[in-house]
Parts: sequence; structure tokens; C-alpha cells
Amino acid sequence: MYYKNISYTISHIFVMLFMYLFVAHRYSRRKTIAICMISFLAITTPNILKLNIFPHNRLCYLLVTIYQIVLTQLTGLFISRKRDSKALFVGLSASNYVIAGSIVAAIVHIFTGNLILCTVCCIATHIIILRILYVKIHDIWVSYQQQDVMGSWWKLCLIPVFFYCGFSSLTFFPFTIDDHPENIPGVMLFIIAMFASHIIVLQYVSSESQRTAIYWQNALYESYITGLENQYYLVEQSEKNLRILRHDMRHYSGLIDSLLEQGEYQEIKKVTEHINTVTDGNKVTRYCSNLIANTMLSSMMEKAYSQGIEVQHDIVISREIPVDSYEFAMVVANLLDNALNCVKNFVEKKKCVDIKIRCGQDHLLIHIKNAYEDEIAFDPETGLPKSQRGKNHGLGMQSVQAFSDKIGGSLGCYCENGLFHIMLFAKF
Repeated sequence: MYYKNISYTISHIFVMLFMYLFVAHRYSRRKTIAICMISFLAITTPNILKLNIFPHNRLCYLLVTIYQIVLTQLTGLFISRKRDSKALFVGLSASNYVIAGSIVAAIVHIFTGNLILCTVCCIATHIIILRILYVKIHDIWVSYQQQDVMGSWWKLCLIPVFFYCGFSSLTFFPFTIDDHPENIPGVMLFIIAMFASHIIVLQYVSSESQRTAIYWQNALYESYITGLENQYYLVEQSEKNLRILRHDMRHYSGLIDSLLEQGEYQEIKKVTEHINTVTDGNKVTRYCSNLIANTMLSSMMEKAYSQGIEVQHDIVISREIPVDSYEFAMVVANLLDNALNCVKNFVEKKKCVDIKIRCGQDHLLIHIKNAYEDEIAFDPETGLPKSQRGKNHGLGMQSVQAFSDKIGGSLGCYCENGLFHIMLFAKF
């Protein structure tokens, strides 16, 4: 009974340590530690009921265990920054990693009966597992909790749940591994299968994240190249037209001289207006000082013009900005593209998008508004609009959310007076 009390206490210590290390924190370090310590006491105290006061009462054991599981997972969700399925997956996985250490301690106790030795092995196993996982997957886990990779992880949460149930049925309830030591080989294989499955899941998530990143990078470069091609074409056409204008200037000059001699001043005014119109018509529009953002905006404005959409813009972007220019350009392209897709089928007077961008050394502001007709569905987790075009759409908004999280920004949207507003703000 002593070794069970010690083993359970050690397990609860390490499960809280796993939670603290592998969950992206919502609160400060000091407050998070305090929450974990309070939760540890609330989880450990009921062990007296199931191990000491009612050691042979299975109903008591079951109810206390369920209470401890629920409180443990709620602790992980409570201290998590996003409190979503990813945080729950980390908490459930932590329970599995910890139960592996308890099983090793139980096996050592069965073969040796030495309390000190099994305690040392229990602590050593927990430390080794914690050390390996911290080195191998800590940074990956924390970064994935802050991204919208693969959307919801509720289905993945079933993996640690089934492993935990399997461990419990083989080693603790309704019969312990002490009563059936013949289960030890199967339990060890189960532990190996658990670690292998978690590694495979993590590798799959990593490859899926890389695939998504490559997709958006390719989309960005494609849009960037298209923008460069459009600018090159405009510059080429402007140079051609201006060469023609320069060639004809001597004729215009002669015409103006002739009109001056005749006193036809109104006709001279028409000639100069024509020259100004030709000159203005061959001016290449520059939207901002940043080359990458300007190229992307040129491409999107060309798309809006081809669809008959009026874009009212107020854009100030510095030549050098404190964020990645390509990622920033991709965010602008995604938000503007969503707005254009929303209004492209409207009547002419509603085919309008208003965009305001400010990006300097101290802050970033993107505010886009456009009319809408159909009801907009919002994601209950993020509060952002969901794509109505099917399962494989809506990745652009996920990309914007990931960028906002990366720079510590605030992304939000609302509907007012028939206009949909979306804003991204970050202070550097």
C-alpha cells in the first residue's frame, strides 16, 4: 500500500509537470505554477479514499479515478492559451506518458518487492520519458497549439483515450497487474505501440503543416510573379505610348503654333488636355513603398478591375517593415481576395471594396469592408467567418489567423449596416 501511495503521488507530480511544460500558457509563469500546485493537491488528496480508507471498494476506486481524470484534463485546458482540442490532446497524451512510468514501477515491485528500488525506478522512468519528449517534441507541440494546423484535433484525441483505457484495463482496473503478472509482456508491447503511434501522429501533423506551408508559399510566388508580369506589361505599354507621344510632339508643337497665329485659344486648350490625358493614362499606379506588397496589390487591383469591382484604397506601407514582406503580402491578398469574391456577383453599385492599410515600424493595421447579402457563418472557436464553398476552402483565413498569432496581433470581424468588416491590428 505504501508503494501505491508513493507511485500515485509521483505520477500526479509528473502529470502536472507535463501539463506545465507542454501546454502553451494563457497566464504568467507564477500563476500557472500556482494553478498546477492547487490542482495537484485536489487530485492527490482523494487517493486516501481509494487506496487507504476503501482499498477494496471498486466503485470508490472508479469514481475517484474518473474525478481525477476529469480534473487533470480540465487543468490542462484551463491553463492553455486557446483551450481547444489541441490542448486536450496534450493533456490526454501526458496522462498516457505518466501511466507508462507507473507501470514500470509496478513491474519492478512485482519482481523485487523493494519499495526504495521501485520508487527510484518510477522517478527515473518519469524523468527519462520527460527528458526525451521535451528535447524531441516540446517546441513542436507548443508551436502547433498556437497554429491552425489541421483544424480541430477532436478525432486525434481518441488515440490517447483508447490507450489510457487499455492501460487501465490491463494493469489497474478491475484487476491489477500484481494479480495477473502474465499481462506484463502485453503491457510492455502496449507501451511501445503508444509511443510509436504518437510519433507517427506527430510526423503526420508535421508533414501536413509543411504541405500547407508549401502550398501557400507557391500561391504567394505565383501571385507575386503575376503581379510582376502585370507591372512589366504596363511599363512596356507606357513606354511605347510615350515614345509615340514624343514622336508626335513636334506635330503638336506645330499645330499649337498655327492655332496661336489664328487666335484659336480654345482649340489650343483641347490639344493640351489631350496631351495631359495621354500622359496620365500611361502612368503606372504605385500603391505603396514596399516592393512586394505593391506588386501583390497591383495584381489584386488588376483582378478587381477585370471583374468590374471598385476598390477604394487608403494604403501607407513603409519600404522596410518589421514583418516578413512575403507573409504580409499573402495576408493582404487573402483578405482582399475574400472581399472580391464576396461582391463580384453583386449589382454594380454594390460591387465596391474599401481597404485601409497602415504598416510602419510601430504598428500594423488592415481594415477591409465590403457589402454582403447571404448570411455569414462564423466559426465558434475563432469567431472568424467560415468558408461556404466546401471542405477544402477557408485555408486563406487560417493563414491570416496564423500570421496574426505569429506577430501577436488581434484579428476580428463584425457586420454593421449591411457591411462586413474585418480588421487585423498589431503593435510592434
